[in-house]
Amino acid sequence: MNYFEIFGLEEKFSLELNTLTERYQTIQKSVHPDRFAHASNQEKLLAAKKSTLINDAYQTLKNPLSRAEYMLELRDVSLPNEQASFSDNAFLMRQMELREMLAEVKFADNVESAVFEASQVLEVEFEQHFKAMQVALIDNTEASNKQASELLRKLKFYQKLHVELDRLEDLLFDD
Repeated sequence: MNYFEIFGLEEKFSLELNTLTERYQTIQKSVHPDRFAHASNQEKLLAAKKSTLINDAYQTLKNPLSRAEYMLELRDVSLPNEQASFSDNAFLMRQMELREMLAEVKFADNVESAVFEASQVLEVEFEQHFKAMQVALIDNTEASNKQASELLRKLKFYQKLHVELDRLEDLLFDD
């Protein structure tokens, strides 16, 4: 049983998160360890395993990038590793430019404005790649799934840069 089946959801990228959360809470109540207080040790262990599986499924489907990765895994599509960046010269150059942009933020005349501009650049590019990945996942062909996996790798890079920008912002404005 895959994660979508656990919650009785169609296997698609666009999910109604409220529905997912409601089903998660309902299913989780049915296997909660308190319900098995007087059960045998085997039944308690089984309930704990189900609870863990349900939690893992919920956390995976709740996060769009995790959900995309899981969908590709179900389609037997492996994600390109970090080394794949070295063969994608255009994206490799863009990565270097974005890293330079982050490095220059702390030396800007107006740091607050530089942080805002960097955040905007990251968000716009993330959204462009995210929308393209959605389309590729919906197409669900061998070529589009491969494209989706490459876009997912790029999205993870943008996500990582956004975390770095948040840390930099905390560092610069926590005085």
